[in-house]
Amino acid sequence: MTKESTNQKYIDKIVDRYSQLFTLPSTRKLAIYFAVIGMHGGVISLLALDLSLNGFLNGLLFGAAFILLTFFSDLLIKATTMKNDPIFTLRRCSAMSFFSSLVWFAILLLGAVISAVLGVPDLWVRFFFLGFGGSLILRLLVYSVVSFSGFAGASFAALLQPFLGMLPLYFVISIIGSLSQTQFLLFVFVPVCVSVVTVQLFKYFMDREGTGSLGIGSSVLFKAFLANWMEDLVAPLENHFEKMGTLEDVNVSLLTFKTQEKLKAAIIVPAVHPGPFKNLGSSLLPSLIKKAVQDKHGCVVCVPHGLVGHELDVASQAHNQRVVDSIVDFLGESANYSKATPMVRTEFKNAKASCQLFGDCAFVTLTTAPKTIEDLPPELEEFLSKEAKERGLNVLPIDAHNSMGGDFDQKQAVASFSEASVACFEKALKFSESSFRLGASTVVTSEFSVRDGMGAGGISVLVTEIDSQKVAYVTIDGNNMVSGLRDKILSELKALGIDDGEILTTDTHSVCGLTRSARGYNLVGEAVDHAKLIGYIKDAVSDALSNLEPVTASWCSETIHDVKVIGDHQITELTVLADKTTECVKRVAVVLFPGASIILTTLLLFLL
Repeated sequence: MTKESTNQKYIDKIVDRYSQLFTLPSTRKLAIYFAVIGMHGGVISLLALDLSLNGFLNGLLFGAAFILLTFFSDLLIKATTMKNDPIFTLRRCSAMSFFSSLVWFAILLLGAVISAVLGVPDLWVRFFFLGFGGSLILRLLVYSVVSFSGFAGASFAALLQPFLGMLPLYFVISIIGSLSQTQFLLFVFVPVCVSVVTVQLFKYFMDREGTGSLGIGSSVLFKAFLANWMEDLVAPLENHFEKMGTLEDVNVSLLTFKTQEKLKAAIIVPAVHPGPFKNLGSSLLPSLIKKAVQDKHGCVVCVPHGLVGHELDVASQAHNQRVVDSIVDFLGESANYSKATPMVRTEFKNAKASCQLFGDCAFVTLTTAPKTIEDLPPELEEFLSKEAKERGLNVLPIDAHNSMGGDFDQKQAVASFSEASVACFEKALKFSESSFRLGASTVVTSEFSVRDGMGAGGISVLVTEIDSQKVAYVTIDGNNMVSGLRDKILSELKALGIDDGEILTTDTHSVCGLTRSARGYNLVGEAVDHAKLIGYIKDAVSDALSNLEPVTASWCSETIHDVKVIGDHQITELTVLADKTTECVKRVAVVLFPGASIILTTLLLFLL
């Protein structure tokens, strides 16, 4: 397995894991569920001690008071310490109270049954405080690990509801007898101490994984991930990306087409990877570039995938914007070529290369469809650039990224593409250049969303006509494509008079982390009706055919200096850390929480 595929495996794993976090019932359902457990828990636990009307009424009052005090605590927590917390909405505060109270009442009901069977009412109150401790451990753990409100804010949010939950003990006094002040203080002090020590130990072992490898506590990174997954906030996580990142010079290749003085279309390929996932880093870069250039120049923009992997993910939105702004500035005057050659194809061991010359620019697309194709390394581009220069050409290579359905051997693919591409150069150079026409169109439909595998850039189409050959380049803002769909699309386009072409995807990672599949995202064509997708593509191709006109082409390569990227090593460390931390906390939890339960139970039931 290649290093790139290993990195992708870890990224897919972390995306899948975090995409499933915090799926909660609605606020209305939480209120209903809580009312049910509160009233039933109160009535059943007291009826077990006093099977009478008085016990029933006290149980109703106990449950009602517990419910009202919990609702009040949630409102107060959200209005104070969690007021500006990006994660803990009122709904999530209520969910926290629901699950912690569920633990509390489960322990309390067990205690009520044992107290009734043994005829020892005193045990009821000990189990009540045992439930208090279990509830407190859960609340302290979640608020301290997840909240952005600091130690004081998290502690207040964790402690308020359990402490208010002790007030309904008033309705139990007539059954179990009064508690001495010393007993009460001990019953409160012991669970609080055990809870604090347990949670601090858990956080210590959790954070140790992160500080040891990245110098950042794992709980801090976990919190930043949650802020992104739950509320789409990028700053908490990208601040860490910035610290971990390195400054790199980024090359951008631009192949533009003009009619007279107006820019008609542009193919823009920045040497950065559109990742790592969702809205972080450069995940949205293809659609951002398309929109910015389209808004300024009113042209059709294609941003296919270059020969680059996760080693060059942009670290933050600030540097992302630098890339976009620089590209917009680069679209100026450059040498124009009024002639081009037809598209030619070669194939070597499943590696398919196409080449079309626009002046001295060789526009090359690479695919192994219907076999799987994944990210191709910059080393291949360096090889192709060297071979092209020896033949008096510049090269703009594209990883079509248009088929996934099995394993991908990157090393073998590079060797095969090297052979196929050089043969394609030679084949293209045998054709004489001719003037050409170009048509362009773009389609963005609301019918397909990022969850369906379609990014905001939609579908862009360029059609060239040279010596009666019509070639369609279709660029879809998605992350790879189901196997076989590429050939199906090209076959359908023949009915429109298209002789050849290629289907490209941008490799946008804006679609990643949004589904609960093992991969964490949908390929193009995986979650949408193929007939509908092909219909939109055919509409765009028909529109492009209708506006064919003579154009000139220009090619240039520019450099954007000092772009902060989170590189291959950092991505690997980050994704491996998430996996290692998960495994670590599982091991710690298996020992720590049962141990805390035994200590707390022993102290409350037998020693106090």
